[in-house]
Amino acid sequence: MSDAYTIHPIARIRTDFSDKFGIPRQSGLVPELTARIVFEPDYRDPNALAGLEGYSHLWLIWQFSTVAEEYAAGKKWRPTVRPPRLGGNVRRGVFATRSPYRPNALGLSCVELAGIEGCDLLVKGADLLDGTPIYDIKPYLPYVDAHPDARGGFTEQTAGYALAVQCDEALLDKLPKEKRAALLGVLKNDPRPAYQHDPERVYTLDFGGHKVRFTVAGQTLTVREIL
Repeated sequence: MSDAYTIHPIARIRTDFSDKFGIPRQSGLVPELTARIVFEPDYRDPNALAGLEGYSHLWLIWQFSTVAEEYAAGKKWRPTVRPPRLGGNVRRGVFATRSPYRPNALGLSCVELAGIEGCDLLVKGADLLDGTPIYDIKPYLPYVDAHPDARGGFTEQTAGYALAVQCDEALLDKLPKEKRAALLGVLKNDPRPAYQHDPERVYTLDFGGHKVRFTVAGQTLTVREIL
């Protein structure tokens, strides 16, 4: 009997990220981010959501679709990766990280369930690219899924890292009100790779149909332009 098993997307997520640059490195880091999960026609059945309203959080099992495309083109997974928060020059075993370059390119995210509209799910805190295929959704169970005393490995070195964000109100006013706190949260978490420190470099983040240009000097990020 073959162990190979074909899985199909049950839904896709709609987010403000059309490019992977700027996506939070973990779910829940920016709780102000909102997204919509849209089920595929074969799974768009309200009966499948019965009882879901009783949960506050969900697990999403999804695919790093851009990585899967690279694998399909011939790229191979490697047993070690360079976590960006460690400067991109320290190797760790792939299974000791949440790197997208995994054997099956699968991701796992915990998001807040903000509402149900028909057969769509509204969620907060997602760390997914717009259009990402979702393979399964499971309820988060606090009595077994929460482990407050768990150890965080090497991530404990960087868990509290954040930038101070400077953005003129006139620039922020170019965004819809409901998107402003989310953008500031994304910027605070520093979208740059950890090995980039050029204070003169202007970075461009695609967010919610806008291009956000910024610089970083020391621990301060300054928004220069929003188009």
